[in-house]
Amino acid sequence: MLASGAAATVALAGCAGEEEADDEDETDDDDGGGEPEPGDREYLEEKFPGLLIHSADPENGEAAERETYTEYITPSEEHYIRNHYLAPRIDETEWTISLGGLVDEEADISVDALREEFSTETVTHVMQCSGNGRSYFDPEIAGNPWIYGAVGNAEWTGAPLSEIMEEYGADTSDDMWVMFAGDDAPDGERVFARSIPMQKVMEDCILAYEMNGEEMTAEHGHPVRVVVPGWYGNNNVKWLSEIEVMERMMIGDDEDLFLEDYETDDYENYLHWQHNSYRILAEGQESIRVESIDEFDTQTQMDMEASGEREVPPYIYDQLVKSLIGYPGIDDTVSPRDEDGMIEVIGVAWAGDDEVTEVEISADGGETWESAEFFGEDNGPYAWRQFRYLWDPEEGGDYTLVSRATDENGRTQPRDISDIEDGQLTIEDDSFPYEMGGYCLNAYEPHGVDVTVEM
Repeated sequence: MLASGAAATVALAGCAGEEEADDEDETDDDDGGGEPEPGDREYLEEKFPGLLIHSADPENGEAAERETYTEYITPSEEHYIRNHYLAPRIDETEWTISLGGLVDEEADISVDALREEFSTETVTHVMQCSGNGRSYFDPEIAGNPWIYGAVGNAEWTGAPLSEIMEEYGADTSDDMWVMFAGDDAPDGERVFARSIPMQKVMEDCILAYEMNGEEMTAEHGHPVRVVVPGWYGNNNVKWLSEIEVMERMMIGDDEDLFLEDYETDDYENYLHWQHNSYRILAEGQESIRVESIDEFDTQTQMDMEASGEREVPPYIYDQLVKSLIGYPGIDDTVSPRDEDGMIEVIGVAWAGDDEVTEVEISADGGETWESAEFFGEDNGPYAWRQFRYLWDPEEGGDYTLVSRATDENGRTQPRDISDIEDGQLTIEDDSFPYEMGGYCLNAYEPHGVDVTVEM
């Protein structure tokens, strides 16, 4: 079933490790005259002053300062952007989303219909690029050199997908899947499409049209993006134009319903971001396409492969437990407070679908630990928790501050990254596996901050 959205150059959601093609298309320089336009670095820097821009065409940028991670809600101008093509500028009054597949009634759903015919839900969700932290891997990995800032906690408002599925008579059995695709890519290019399990779709997913109470920017997915709470950004498809209800993941043979209107070369372009990219792979491993999986917790999938329980490299869905220190920042010089001689360490922690139960702070690079305390809002597992720790440095000098979080399953951030030649498949021996796409890193040591204390 062909997408019915208005024609536009498509940009793709998520954070792939295979980004060489992006680099070839990159054109950051403006034309030397007139006002800056989309695709110009100056345009992006003016619109998103809180971002460190990695490229302007396509738009890729992350939070530039650790201070972003002292706040509960991330402003849109500080919220990371990950695109594969220049973001389309879309007139929402002419935009529709095609719904088909295993439904009683096919439909073309307008943005007005989403606003007026379905209830409105707002979810606070940590959106994180699955490649966040890629620059910490050694040897280095191709792709955007994300440091720590490709993550933000925003309020997303839209229509519950559960209501939409029910309204049009979708088969909502737990073993069903739903394909979401962004607007058609340029001829011959890969279309960003993801298969999301129906049980997750019915639980909490929305079609979002607002971010932090305002219309989304083009770069963040206007007019509509899927929001999959707790899961990595690659699942939150932007510029949504097509939804297909299916019995399995899209996999690329003639039994796939969505293939009916496509030639072979076209539908192969729909499969890359589901099966070839966004997989956890050790050196020498290849992705394996399967029709379905029944475990969506990314770390559990990693453990299952490492134990030999299954031979399928993990699909990247649910986020791993992680934390970031927001203050002090990297290479800051700080002094104790006059009133009590303490320095307040502030940060955020999250764990995807799971609750964060503890955060610890070390001022000696991870040799000794003390518990931090949570403060601020608690809106459930999909949003991050703020933490604080009152640190008594006792004397001036140089220190390395690190944080580590633990989730409700007892899983704690590992210390470092394993060597590439180890071929490690999961977190073990306090190390995160060297992953060939630079995905899902949650080791605490690379994310630490070096600070100088002046007494």
